[in-house]
Amino acid sequence: MPVDNTYSTANLPDARAVLARLGRRSIVFVGLMGAGKTVVGRKVAGMLGLPFVDSDHEIETVSRMTIPELFASYGEEEFRALERRVIARLLREGPRVLSTGGGAFIAETTRRAIIRQGVSVWLKADLDTLMNRVARRQNRPLLNTKNPRAVMQGLMDLRYPVYEQADITVRTRDEPKEVIAAEVVEGLVSFLEKS
Repeated sequence: MPVDNTYSTANLPDARAVLARLGRRSIVFVGLMGAGKTVVGRKVAGMLGLPFVDSDHEIETVSRMTIPELFASYGEEEFRALERRVIARLLREGPRVLSTGGGAFIAETTRRAIIRQGVSVWLKADLDTLMNRVARRQNRPLLNTKNPRAVMQGLMDLRYPVYEQADITVRTRDEPKEVIAAEVVEGLVSFLEKS
């Protein structure tokens, strides 16, 4: 008899109870490019009935430029300043599910705002998983080098100790996005019950 591997959300908590504990805070996804912040974030937003916003898309909308264009024209420092302002505004407009760029949580001002006004979720992935995912897209300014794998490893070495400050950590891997999203919601429930 074949095994049914479809994921059931029957065991997940009532979204209204989660939202009541969440209050005005947003659920903020942090982690490196390729971790699945947008894909899993959209799924979590749907499960909880919250709006979803990707901060990179919002930055592109307000600037009328792509992220690679912003980096090329203004440099990383100016991009981070714009990112900080956009994320601060999005947090004030919560609650929502917010996916952030890989460097957003690294910036101390942005990290403090997320800690104050959100619940942070780090999607932690290993190097092979990240490289397999980012190889599919060419719009990663930090990886436009001769050795993107070495750059990614360097980013992991620098950023993972900061990402560890997130409220919730969920290991992302090659599983259906529904499974990872359910683990995020379970982690959220556990965190909210303790806080």
